[in-house]
Order: sequence, then C-alpha cells, then structure tokens
Amino acid sequence: MKSETNRARPTIREVAALSGTSIKTVSRVMNGVSTVDPSLAKAVNQAARKLNYRPNFTAGNLRRVDGRTNTIGLLLKDISNPFSSALHRALEDLARAEGFDVIAGSMDEMPERESELINTFISRRVDGLIIVPTTSDHKYLEKERKSGMKFVFVDRPANNFVADTVVATNKKSAQEATEHLIKNGHSRIAYMGDSQDIYTAAERFSGYKAALAKAKIKLDQSIIHHGVADKHEIDDFTTSILTGINRPTAIFSSQNYVTIEAIRALTKHRLSKKVALVGFDDLPFADLVDPGITLVTQDIQKMAELSAHLLFERIKGKTSKAELHEVETIFTQRGSGEL
Repeated sequence: MKSETNRARPTIREVAALSGTSIKTVSRVMNGVSTVDPSLAKAVNQAARKLNYRPNFTAGNLRRVDGRTNTIGLLLKDISNPFSSALHRALEDLARAEGFDVIAGSMDEMPERESELINTFISRRVDGLIIVPTTSDHKYLEKERKSGMKFVFVDRPANNFVADTVVATNKKSAQEATEHLIKNGHSRIAYMGDSQDIYTAAERFSGYKAALAKAKIKLDQSIIHHGVADKHEIDDFTTSILTGINRPTAIFSSQNYVTIEAIRALTKHRLSKKVALVGFDDLPFADLVDPGITLVTQDIQKMAELSAHLLFERIKGKTSKAELHEVETIFTQRGSGEL
C-alpha cells in the first residue's frame, strides 16, 4: 500500500465520484461556467477542497498514462539577478536533457508572490518545483507534497518543511573572505549585506563576525550595514564611512547588488585603489574594472546539477530521506581584495 505522501495526485474522476456528479460537470465548474446548478457547483467545490484537487490546465497531460507533463517550475528571487539568471540557464539545459521544460517566475522577496506562483505552477500540473525560497514558513506546502508534488530548495533551506536542499558554504566562505582581508593587514573592515531575515545574509554575516572574533578584532556596528532595498540608504552609509575620520581600510560585501554600490561609492570618492574590497556573488564585469574585483562566487553549475538530480530522482519515485548538500564556493583574487 502506498503511503499518503506518495499517492497519485487526485484526478477529476475522483472529484466527480466524491461529489456524485459527472466528469463533465466537474470540468464545467473548474472552468467557471456560470450555468452550472449552484448545488452541483457547491458539491464539486467541496469535493475538490477535500481531495486538494488542482484543475489540470495542460491539455497534453490528458494523453499521458502517468499523468506527467514533463515540466518543472522554478521560483527565483529575481530572474534579472546574475545568480538567478545563471541558475535558470543551467537548469534549462539539465531539464532539456531529461526531456523536461522549465517554467520560471520571480518572487522579489515577497512571500505572497511565492505562494501565488506555487499555486499557479501546480495548477499547470508541473511535475516538481525548484524553489529559491522567500517566505519564512513553508508548512503550507505539506498538503501539496501529500498530493504528489516534489520539491527541491536551492540557495536557502525551507522553514518548517523538510525537503531536499542545495546551498553554498555561506558562513565558511564569508569567514575565509574576511580572513583574507585580515591577512592582508586590515583590521577595520566594513560589512555590507542583505537583510538579516534572509538565510544567506545571516550566514554570511555570521562568517564575517567569526573571522573578526578569531583575530580578536572588536565588532564595530558603525561600519556595518544590512539591507539592499534602498539605494539612497546604502549611498548614505558608504558616504559616511568613507568620508569619516576613521574610515575602514577594507569592505566585505556579501551580496552582488551591494558590491555594485560599494564599487560605485569607492569610485565616487576616488578610493578604489586605497580601500580593499571583497564581494560575495558573481559580477559579470569583475575583471574589467581597475583594480579587478576579488570575489567569492557560488558554483552555480554544481548547485544546478545537484538540485536537478534530486528533483528528477523524486519525480521518478525516490522516497528516501531528504538530503542537504553544501556546495563549496570559488574564490578569485583580482586585485581589490589584495590592496
């Protein structure tokens, strides 16, 4: 007997049977036909909710015996972000090799957008979801898993929901990047990163603090900034620390958009060759500026390969315990971190 977790997704036939109506009636209700008898529509909707049934909007699925559509959904923070776009591209190639198509969407760190996209993709009967999560609580996904949906989380783990997960060595790599600056003679190192509500940002800040503690350098909150939403706020911060009496001799930037703002500030104040900089996450132009930008970059290809492998194994029926994989980052010295 199959476990509840691995049972097939509820079908339109099951909704019809439970509601005591026909498949045609269920189809008409799901498609919003207004002429359906209200009592029948009520019975159908109640049955659909009880079964956690999602209408199938992919007609090609009707021709497949296994009910699969050979599509997966990919939920990203922002497709225009270099990390997101690179992950998307890598997963497209890997999915194509398995005979799958990828549907992607951006969440912009909005929990309501995440749940909206998940509902949309599930309604389109994707066979699995790869998610770079934004919301703080994923317990609501349990009912989808019980209906047969497969999940893999990338870059950040889920909360209150156990699933296969692929992340980078955020804390370790941030600590090593900060230690690199310390080894080059710096003790006053500013920190710039994303909101501490975000897993990766919290891990990277933790690595920064660990490096300072190891070197017995006191944490100075006046040269620490969290958040990327307000560019004016970032500009005010960089201006204040770079024009102050006791300016930092180095900056560790733990997110690519923040690194761009750090580069802009250093250029504006003509300090690009005086204040060291190490960034986390890739920048396409890192080797084109002077000095080149020293970066910690995630091995996106490896992360994509692992997440795709985990998802396709689940789709094929793998039922073992969820796995967590940490992928080592790549450290590239280009000059800015070695000043």
